Amino acid sequence: MKKQFALLFLAGLLGFSAKAQDPHFTQFYANPLYLNPAFAGSSKCPRVNLNYRNQYPNLAADFVTYSISYDQHIDALHGGIGLMVMTDQAGQGALGITEASAIYSYQLAVNRSFSILMGFQGTYRQRSLDWSKLNFPDQIDEMYGFVRPTGETPPGEPTVSTIDLSAGIVGFSEFFYAGAAVHHITEPEEAFLEEGVLPMRLTAHTGAVIPFGGTGRVGDKQFISPNVLYYKQQDFEQLNLGLSVQRNELAGGFWFRQNFQNADAVMLILGYQPDNFRIGYSYDFTISKLSNTTGGAHEISFAYTFECRPKKKKFKTINCPSF
Repeated sequence: MKKQFALLFLAGLLGFSAKAQDPHFTQFYANPLYLNPAFAGSSKCPRVNLNYRNQYPNLAADFVTYSISYDQHIDALHGGIGLMVMTDQAGQGALGITEASAIYSYQLAVNRSFSILMGFQGTYRQRSLDWSKLNFPDQIDEMYGFVRPTGETPPGEPTVSTIDLSAGIVGFSEFFYAGAAVHHITEPEEAFLEEGVLPMRLTAHTGAVIPFGGTGRVGDKQFISPNVLYYKQQDFEQLNLGLSVQRNELAGGFWFRQNFQNADAVMLILGYQPDNFRIGYSYDFTISKLSNTTGGAHEISFAYTFECRPKKKKFKTINCPSF
């Protein structure tokens, strides 16, 4: 019954205009292209990022998100290119989203100490509905549960496909960075039953890298990094405040997430990062009225950076946490 009522709730949401909220990642710097398209090519060498998130695993209507991305800097383009694929499944696949994106980012060296990245993203987005996995109120029998046939009419098309555009900018020096991104600039139509659009998502993020020990340089892999992340999508607002610490190959962080109406979650992040790859794990402990009976959220990230020797001497990499 727990599974069925969760799917009933999901079905109820489909009766209104589409006012979707995008998936979000706790380890947002471990998924840089999803956070801001300006990060494409921000590493001096080609890299691959893989991310997995399972939100509310104790509910049948959980949200499971996967993403994979590749990006690299290209001297001839004065910036970087990136490719990204993301899938999100809710209610054990009842409602699904698949995105495939192509990204270009231009790097401008303002002076010796400050650079700007400007990114542009085009996305093919498909939203799908598996009607057979939904339950409705008219199916309920007082004694036997969901056993009756439903009188609800399924939508004519089980999938909605759209083209989406996004853009972002990041400014950075050796020890400071700040950026902003606008996703879903065109606010594409993607409702199943009534008219409705995917609302524009606004993102702002900033942070600093404070080295300690060694020579006092970021390259020592010993630093403290305070960060702030702000999201807004239609009426939904979210603020993340956190602090991460890296010492050689080990990293950790503690975050607090606030949805303005109420405190949402506290998050713990642990990471391991030798020379060419990194792996991270995070857990979101829900502290809102929803409580942690939902199971919070588990997230795993993995990245591999390939060896390379950029010819462009003026190319600058951005120093920020990897998780």
